[in-house]
Amino acid sequence: MEGICTSCLYASITPLRIEYKSRRKLVNTIQRTRYLSTRICAVSTVQTPSSEKTETALLVKEISRTSALEQLDIERGVCIPFRKYSPESVRNKVLESRGQIFSLVGRGIEIVWSLGLYWTTLVYDYLVGRDEEVVPFRARQLRKLLCDLGPSFIKAGQVLANRPDIIREDYMNELCILQDDVPAFPNQVAFNIIEEELGQPLEAVFSKISSQTIAAASLGQVYRATLRATGEEVAIKVLRPQIEPIIYRDLFLFRTLASFLNGISLQKLGCNAELIVDEFGEKLLEELDYTLEARNIEDFLENFKDDPTVKIPRVYRQLSGSRVLVMEWIDGIRCTDPQAIRNEGIDIDGFLTVGVSAALRQLLEFGLFHGDPHPGNIFAMRDGRIAYVDFGNVAVLSQQNKQILIDAVVHAVNEDYAEMANDFTRLGFLASGTDVAPIVPALEAIWQNSLEKGLADFNFRSVTGKFNQLVYNYPIRIPERFSLVIRSLLTQEGICLSLEPGFKFLEVAYPYVAKRLLTDPNPALRERLIQVLFKDGLFQWKRLENLISLAKENVTKLSKNPAFQGNNRGTSKHLKNQQKLDLTDTIKDGARLFIIDEGIRRQLLLALTEDSKLHIQEVVDVYRLLEDQIDVPSMALEVAQDLPSVARDILLSWSSSVLSDRSDR
Repeated sequence: MEGICTSCLYASITPLRIEYKSRRKLVNTIQRTRYLSTRICAVSTVQTPSSEKTETALLVKEISRTSALEQLDIERGVCIPFRKYSPESVRNKVLESRGQIFSLVGRGIEIVWSLGLYWTTLVYDYLVGRDEEVVPFRARQLRKLLCDLGPSFIKAGQVLANRPDIIREDYMNELCILQDDVPAFPNQVAFNIIEEELGQPLEAVFSKISSQTIAAASLGQVYRATLRATGEEVAIKVLRPQIEPIIYRDLFLFRTLASFLNGISLQKLGCNAELIVDEFGEKLLEELDYTLEARNIEDFLENFKDDPTVKIPRVYRQLSGSRVLVMEWIDGIRCTDPQAIRNEGIDIDGFLTVGVSAALRQLLEFGLFHGDPHPGNIFAMRDGRIAYVDFGNVAVLSQQNKQILIDAVVHAVNEDYAEMANDFTRLGFLASGTDVAPIVPALEAIWQNSLEKGLADFNFRSVTGKFNQLVYNYPIRIPERFSLVIRSLLTQEGICLSLEPGFKFLEVAYPYVAKRLLTDPNPALRERLIQVLFKDGLFQWKRLENLISLAKENVTKLSKNPAFQGNNRGTSKHLKNQQKLDLTDTIKDGARLFIIDEGIRRQLLLALTEDSKLHIQEVVDVYRLLEDQIDVPSMALEVAQDLPSVARDILLSWSSSVLSDRSDR
């Protein structure tokens, strides 16, 4: 027990980027951590009676029990002080009464019997040598079995459909068609739940409510209604009755089973099986609380408040609760009906450009993205906007994770596959300390094969198929949040192809990334831009031209969207700015770096005189690309206004170097 103390626990927390909605939660967490560590140190540093030794053991157990969740927090680069899921809370709920224990035993027998029979058929297939030829049949059999076992297993199947690190690809393809659709529970039961949450009769709040469900899923169902007070159309989402005890019971059984599979999981995936169950349980329990979904919607509304091309439904908080969620009704066309979208005369190319850009903003800019963007959850609005619904399943990427993802893109562009493999370790795909050398050639083969086809023929599904083989053959685990990222990108690429078979996802995605690298003032992205523009110490003029051309293409496509035009009437200045590639901050930062940073200054001067010649033509070519994007007099004025700040930085840099020289002497 020696060495466990407050300072050690603080040291383990400090390097993380801790992101909270509430500062109070952070304070409470630190206080609790401090209390636990202080109690351990106090008890372990003196001779103690048996009762205090027991207390020590309990305290250590309390910390070690959550080690899997703490590992998740470290990978994510965030710390979550209060969570709905923990192994202890699940166990306590399941074992709190004798009746529940009997129910648990019965459910355990049902699951073991059903899965045992299925496993027996797989063993028989292997013994008689027909295991490969019956794979399609066995995969369908597994899908039906999961449906029969209920909502927890349906959700588990949907997760497995995106986990090539756990099951083989042919089974994944079958589970991909696993849907939430289940028979709706009776309307009267749903209406009773709504009235209980509202605290008043339906007729007092709604003038009209649909007699049939609009959609029914494993966890809840949706009705359409009209508010009596305002006449506004709303969607009412109602949680399935008595679903929570079922979910808790199954999660307890999942984790109990996982404890017997830890050895295999550590060997194959580099992590214990309980960690995978904890990831799954955490997301599943979040979906059972509609107050969390309401908060997710409000976060999306805040993120896209200045984007006129994206529609997020408004939440009626005063009418919502943990089991009922009332939202603005989205009057659009679901992407499940591509022909109806075409018949409305919507600009398909413009709509898809908006959709891809919105998806990438969620992933790389906000770090909060929709985890289940299937065609039923995405609408095409008649004015060209894209609309999202169903925010129960969202995932969060920390600033640290976003920066590593961008690092991976930069390393891919620079063909630095060893660093790309290290990025996988930093993101949690590989256990810390794993030798990445055997993985580097496989990554290089996947990426080079994809690039040989060219940008126009690049697609995520083919790359993901090769990556699936890689993770199945190496000890790679796909963290839950990144399985959602992969599913999100694949699903949205599929929607794009259903609307426009010739659509090239990367031809829209790459211009967005180029614009982001060129215009985002984030210092970390500035550093990545420099890494992209310099390769082996040489300035990449052609790469800079390509970045500018692609970024201009992204701006032009988005500014032509009718939703953008319609929602910016009366704000001509804002519209004019959005129709141009705003490089003001980039040029100012570049000028500042040139003046202050000797290394950058030397590299840029060398770039102008490479191969014993002045690269005047390259400079002219870059200027021609930018001349219609930049107001030179305004730019010069802004740079001049920034000179006092630059002068201050120069003085600080100079004084720092002088002091450093003196200390060296």
